[in-house]
Order: sequence, then structure tokens, then C-alpha cells
Amino acid sequence: MVDVSAKPATVRQASASARVKMSPRALRAAKRNPKGNPLEIARIAGINAAKQTAELIPLCHPLLLSHIDVKADFCKNGVELSSTVSSTGATGVEMEALTAVTVAALTVYDMCKAIDRGIEITNIKLLEKSGGKSGTYRAK
Repeated sequence: MVDVSAKPATVRQASASARVKMSPRALRAAKRNPKGNPLEIARIAGINAAKQTAELIPLCHPLLLSHIDVKADFCKNGVELSSTVSSTGATGVEMEALTAVTVAALTVYDMCKAIDRGIEITNIKLLEKSGGKSGTYRAK
């Protein structure tokens, strides 16, 4: 693990996104899923995943997160997911934001796989990060 003990604690924030593509039939069925609301279950799963990132990703620093927001919305071809994670610390929260949207997307897949095994998880990416020595990054 990288030694971050000499780095100053700064406010850090990162945002990420993902998309779950599914057939029109699966999308219609997802909205009335007998297992429950896949968007709300995915949102909670994403929040929990962000909190567990250091246990899931080797060499990732355990962080005290001050805020986690995961959004899930139906769109034309499936579900759009986004996350924003904040912390005050010596290392960034990019991995937590990416883990949140990835696990949220996997949760949508799990909730809808009985309808359509061809569901695709795509476009997982870091949208923005701020704080720390390297400053702000925004995806193009």
C-alpha cells in the first residue's frame, strides 16, 4: 500500500457513472419487478459497496467517507447510474465512486437477469475528481 501519511488531509470528491443496457421487454419488466424496485436496491447496494471498497480492492486505503450519493434512473435503453463520494483525507475517493456504480450496475443485472440474460453493463467511468495535489480532473 502506498504511504500517504505525509500527505495533507484535503476535501476530496469523485463522481462516476455506469449504464445497464437491456431489451425493451426487460426494461418494462424491471419497472414491476416482483423482487422489488431494482433502482432502490441498486442505490443501497452502491452505497454499501463504496463503504466496503478497501475490503474489495487490494491495496486500496480504508477511508472515512463523509458522503455517498448513488442515483439510478430508467432511461430509453436501460438504467443510468451515477455516484458521488466525498471525504476529507490524504487520498482520493475515485475507487469508492467507481465501486459504487459498478456494484449498483451488478445489482440491476441480478434483479433483472431472469428476464434477460443479455443485459450489458457498459460505460463505467470516472466523471470527475477534485482535491489533493493533482487537483481537478473532468472526463471529456
